Amino acid sequence: MTPRTEVEPRSKGLLTPSRVAPAATAPPVAIARRAADGRSALFVRHYWLPRWQLADGATVRQDVLEYPTANFVVEERSAALYRAGRGRGSRTLEGSGWALGVLLRPGVSRAWAGASMRSVPPVLPLDRLTVREGAAGMVASVRDRMADDDDSGAIAAFEAWLDRLPEPDDDARLVDRIVAAVEEDRELLRVEQLADRFGLGVRHLQRLVAGHIGFGPKWLIQRYRLQEAAAALRSSEPPALADLAAELGYADQAHFSRDFTSVVGSTPGAYAAAEGRG
Repeated sequence: MTPRTEVEPRSKGLLTPSRVAPAATAPPVAIARRAADGRSALFVRHYWLPRWQLADGATVRQDVLEYPTANFVVEERSAALYRAGRGRGSRTLEGSGWALGVLLRPGVSRAWAGASMRSVPPVLPLDRLTVREGAAGMVASVRDRMADDDDSGAIAAFEAWLDRLPEPDDDARLVDRIVAAVEEDRELLRVEQLADRFGLGVRHLQRLVAGHIGFGPKWLIQRYRLQEAAAALRSSEPPALADLAAELGYADQAHFSRDFTSVVGSTPGAYAAAEGRG
């Protein structure tokens, strides 16, 4: 398989990177990513800050295979928590705009939503979150900074608000470790393996993971499989599909192709042709 260093891990969720320019280049669409530091890293995996400036009538569609966690997103007219979706997500950009996106750690969003993530809607506006105290001022500060092209200032405003919140509890941190294990250890291919790794019963693991990210551990394993597959297929030297399927733990290429097509929306071969760098 393509070495991990070839596709930056923090960007594997974006299925269509060919439609997005690096942040240092000119628009129409650019995205910056910033790591979370210090105490904020208990809550945040990373920040993503897109900006776009499109010609009249022009649109750009971004397709995403989301990480198994929620995003908190501030835009010019909205601020909300977005939970991960079961399949591919898409958004069509038009006109001009920006966003401060906060990719939360997997264990965080349940406490912010105040309920199991299995039962919450795909989008929770800020005024429905349990952490809304002081949030209106934070959002106003973020919008002011983003309007001035001050990404660092926007992140600082968000982190000043984040410092008021209690740290994630033990279950949240356990979920973070479970999700990290699936991401980092490609030998974890079955729910039973994951349960054994953490000394949990399968049902306990299922309830814990689904309550915090909205879907169970089987979905979690598949999500990282398919993110890894998409990253490999858009590399400069994509692997043979049979080899890729075997490395990701599929019984055969046909099973892999069915899963990939049902979630991503195109066959592995078609995706590699459209997004590959070869």
